[in-house]
Amino acid sequence: MKNRVITISREFGSGGRTIGKRVAAQLGIPCYDNELLQKTAEESGFQQEYIKEAGEYSLGGLLSNAFSHRGSAMNNADYLWQIQYRIITQLAEKGPCVIVGRCADYILRDKADCLRVFIHADIKFRAERIVREYGERTESPEQRIKDKDKRRAAYHRFYTDMKWGHAQNYDLTLNSGTLGLDKCVEIIKSLY
Repeated sequence: MKNRVITISREFGSGGRTIGKRVAAQLGIPCYDNELLQKTAEESGFQQEYIKEAGEYSLGGLLSNAFSHRGSAMNNADYLWQIQYRIITQLAEKGPCVIVGRCADYILRDKADCLRVFIHADIKFRAERIVREYGERTESPEQRIKDKDKRRAAYHRFYTDMKWGHAQNYDLTLNSGTLGLDKCVEIIKSLY
């Protein structure tokens, strides 16, 4: 029997990570987010910061190979993708859990009893939230959001050939700005 897994994909600043952790805590199951970075670092030998940038937000092997003229040689992004794919699959096989990001919705589409969730919100809500959560930076919050979301979408599209954030690719999409984080947690938990 397949384990029950919730995957949380999210726009930057929408609270998806927080929602995932709260859902997992209330259900009494593990939540994997930064733990995926740690496990990937242990297995790959790369630093977690590098994995965070190159592993989730790069455009993958196609552009790197095109510009390096290596053709079929595997680059770091593709290597990290293979490791993350294996780790996510193993975690889902191990037991029920919540997995945040890293294309887990795609990876587990046929491997687990998977509730695929996408969390979004309007730009004003997200901008205010990232300033509260992460502080001010020289770059505007709106620009940080656009840059991060653009990289996430490109990464997701490259490795899954699916459009990131499009409702038909998920079982549930929730607007955390309208519903609030607590209501999102409640809805996901009730569907689980």
